[in-house]
Amino acid sequence: MSTDAEMEAYGPAAIYLRKSERERIEAQAAPFDAKSAVFVVDPDEMYLKGKLVKKEGGKATVETDGGKTVTVKEDDIHPRNPPKFDKIEDMVMMTHLNEPCVLYNLKERYASWMIYTYSGLFCVVVNPYKWLPVYDAVVVAGYRGKKRIEAPPHIFSISDNAYQYMLTGKSKTKPSKRPISKHWMISRQRKTKSTL
Repeated sequence: MSTDAEMEAYGPAAIYLRKSERERIEAQAAPFDAKSAVFVVDPDEMYLKGKLVKKEGGKATVETDGGKTVTVKEDDIHPRNPPKFDKIEDMVMMTHLNEPCVLYNLKERYASWMIYTYSGLFCVVVNPYKWLPVYDAVVVAGYRGKKRIEAPPHIFSISDNAYQYMLTGKSKTKPSKRPISKHWMISRQRKTKSTL
């Protein structure tokens, strides 16, 4: 994880790419009870954060963060991730990878205008419907030559990594190298014939 000083390389876009050190430290220190922290299905909001009060006879009683007490089927509650996973950059790292956790993470990142999030090999992008300063030359330079794990999620990271792999040949497997070398040999033969 980059420090705030390292994030200065991205200029004004830094706040749209990664949580600040202060925010990360606060999330690490936040109290959390893994046994009772849940999401509960809600007809209006889809899911609400809450605290599991009791489970009995296939039913679960949850006190929502809004102070409302609801009783639902046990299938309608889902475990929550610790606060250190709030706005996580790669959702594969979450302790609980369920629908409400994924949606909550995307919602929280979007609320902070962090529109890029990884989910394993994929880059999830949520359209902000406004221009953000995450596409200028300073940002491009910030991603150049960095491995995916060294930089915040961004389409520039994906494209620069793909470019670097093409240059080094690291991404090519033996089966893909054969057709590539065959095409290279054919094109070389054509060039040789055309110069004769």
